[in-house]
Amino acid sequence: MKFLLTSAGLTNQSIARAVLELTGLDSKETKLAFVPTAVNVENGDKSWLIDDLLHFKEQGYKSIDIVDIAALPQKIWQPRLEAANVICFGGGNEQYLAYVVRKSGFKELLPVLLKNRVYIGISAGSMLVGHFLPPELLRLIFPDNGLDEKPESSLGLVACYFVPHLNSPHFPQVRKEVLQSMRNKLSLPLYALDDQSALKIQGGRIEVISEGQYLKI
Repeated sequence: MKFLLTSAGLTNQSIARAVLELTGLDSKETKLAFVPTAVNVENGDKSWLIDDLLHFKEQGYKSIDIVDIAALPQKIWQPRLEAANVICFGGGNEQYLAYVVRKSGFKELLPVLLKNRVYIGISAGSMLVGHFLPPELLRLIFPDNGLDEKPESSLGLVACYFVPHLNSPHFPQVRKEVLQSMRNKLSLPLYALDDQSALKIQGGRIEVISEGQYLKI
């Protein structure tokens, strides 16, 4: 399986180039399915979501479909995802996204889709395919995400914790000193990435792509 896990999508050419390296295709051959589902429960300004889509549009892809798996029955969303060679799960609330993925039946389908497709994650979409931090640690760095007492499980397809938005002014707890204080409570490597960085993963091998800052613990 092939993954490109980001905090904010294709924010620079290094990250954009990594998509083509994973697909082995030219931009004009790339068909993207964008899943915005994680944003459904987020309040307020969504200009960042528009920016995420514009970054894809700037690449000159053959097509960009938008497929909300919470709004459509599987008989509609599944063939549209199958028609793409890149599937991107966008940002928002990772707990809600994990809930929809489980309830919709997508959890069982994704490993089949990824036999010959590339997965791109943005923020919550990146967290989904790794491992969620223990609830007390997740609450520490994202205190406003509405985490329930019985949190959802992630998909665990990538053997690490992914923490997006390192050093972002919008997430003041995602800082080196806070994350390093968790070291003794982690059972897997933790990667914290800023909005100019990504993890490129192929065959289980993790490579950091960055024009910014990142932290591995």
